[in-house]
Amino acid sequence: MTDHVLVEADGGSRGNPGPAGYGAVVKDAATGEVLAERKAYVGIATNNVAEYGGLIAGLAAAAELGASTVDVRMDSKLVVEQMSGRWKVKHPSMQPLNAEAKELAARFSRVRYEWIPRAENSHADGLANEAMDAGKQAEAPKKTVKQDRVSPVGWTGATGTPTKLLLVRHGQTAMSVEKRYSGRGDVPLTEHGKQQAAAAAKRLGAMEGLVVDGEAAPIIASPLIRTQQTAQAIADALGGRVETHPGLIETDFGDWEGLTFKEAMDRDPEFQSSWLSDTSIAAPGGESFDGVHRRVRKARDELIAKYGGRTIVLVSHVTPIKALLRMGLDAGPSLLFRLHLDLASLSIVEFYPDGNASVRLVNDISHLS
Repeated sequence: MTDHVLVEADGGSRGNPGPAGYGAVVKDAATGEVLAERKAYVGIATNNVAEYGGLIAGLAAAAELGASTVDVRMDSKLVVEQMSGRWKVKHPSMQPLNAEAKELAARFSRVRYEWIPRAENSHADGLANEAMDAGKQAEAPKKTVKQDRVSPVGWTGATGTPTKLLLVRHGQTAMSVEKRYSGRGDVPLTEHGKQQAAAAAKRLGAMEGLVVDGEAAPIIASPLIRTQQTAQAIADALGGRVETHPGLIETDFGDWEGLTFKEAMDRDPEFQSSWLSDTSIAAPGGESFDGVHRRVRKARDELIAKYGGRTIVLVSHVTPIKALLRMGLDAGPSLLFRLHLDLASLSIVEFYPDGNASVRLVNDISHLS
């Protein structure tokens, strides 16, 4: 573990807005040794969006390395001044990115921001340009297909091609029938749950844009068996394959796993009341909802970096799906307690390269009727 690190970050756009990418490098503050590099193509975006992307990626990498003190060096005066609190964040597309970067920065004991000339930021700048070059090459044969997927939401101010997430909750399990806390417990679908998964698969199989030139959309699922079974039914319908991402796993309910709400309340009445009113509190031996939100945000960013501008099917659980919808709505944590999601339901959210988002469907179960 390295306690003190330097984060050098940059982003660029060829057109502003135009094809954009970011780069970040984490170095040991004492020796200058490169500890981590990050780069990604973000689709059509502005310079400022790409620069924030580099900062966020760099801070996330520093957190993964266990750093406690971070010195950030960037040639973006705007990002440095906004993160230092000297300039206000006025543009709506910048506000969620600034908030995300501040949420990451809060993990460290100290973060200091410094503006440097572009010539001194050549490492991160080079990574950003590599990302833009790679993205341009990857996009070339898919340009027509991606253009068809631009959603008509111009009145929101969103620009660029969105990444559309089709969010499917898994089908019924024995734990869900009995309304027990079901987090990391690996339980399979019931027969009825398999029927629900088949119905969801049929629904997605009939949707346009999920199979293009014989290639199915990416299908990514939580590693637990109930989501894997649901995702496999969808993959069979689309002719695709299932990938797994650990960031989509359900909340770890710790000692409450397998208990009903009443059983958990009888065991820890005061603690559960606090847990229900404060998303920073973790279940005994488990995970907080704030922790889940950070984990799912990281997973979302990784998937958008890999599949930006495409339609993706994500098969997950209640809390991760609520987290993604919360990001799309730019809502507070109270949404977790006010939004209901049925088994095998479908929700849709789109995330744009400029930081905007659009929630287009929530908890649709018409395919189950």
